[in-house]
Amino acid sequence: MSQYTLPDMPYDYAALEPAITGEILELHHSKHHAAYVKGANDTLDRLAEVRDKGDFSGLVGLEKTYAFNLSGHVLHTIFWQNLSPDGGDRPDGELGDSIVEHFGSFEAFQKQLTTATATVQGSGWGVLAWEPLGRRLIVEQVYDHHGNVGMSSTPLLVFDAWEHAYYLQYKNVRPDYVEKLWSLINWNDVIARFDAARA
Repeated sequence: MSQYTLPDMPYDYAALEPAITGEILELHHSKHHAAYVKGANDTLDRLAEVRDKGDFSGLVGLEKTYAFNLSGHVLHTIFWQNLSPDGGDRPDGELGDSIVEHFGSFEAFQKQLTTATATVQGSGWGVLAWEPLGRRLIVEQVYDHHGNVGMSSTPLLVFDAWEHAYYLQYKNVRPDYVEKLWSLINWNDVIARFDAARA
């Protein structure tokens, strides 16, 4: 049976400096993301043991642990691809048009996602997602890794607001970190996710 694996970074750890230091990126990827991958695999093993023994008394906790770790793995995998040392600016084409259609302007969208990320309570994420029932773009606040999201939504652009993503560099000033993320966005990756989600 296949297991989850930690993806390679698409750039060197120091490639996003000065916005994000190499030290933070290395810790974030090699320690935090790796822990979610291990947690997802370990929980799958424990779920297999539960099935083998036929004792499902601890299932609720295991399901929650699995969702937490798997969602952490998924969101971080997207996050690395969403960023680029050559990123920034804003999207054009259909994604740019859809942002204007669903948020009024790029500036209004930028302010909403920035605020959603900077104000998420505790640990979490700000997310631009595609919601297929309404066929629209939405901004979501993700608590921890998997709460407070539309069940059918597909994340396109994710901003990590956990303290491990920024605290060594930005201390407790999360908004400064979020502002720097805009200069790193790999819009080609976001556009590819947008096209795939709509298809």
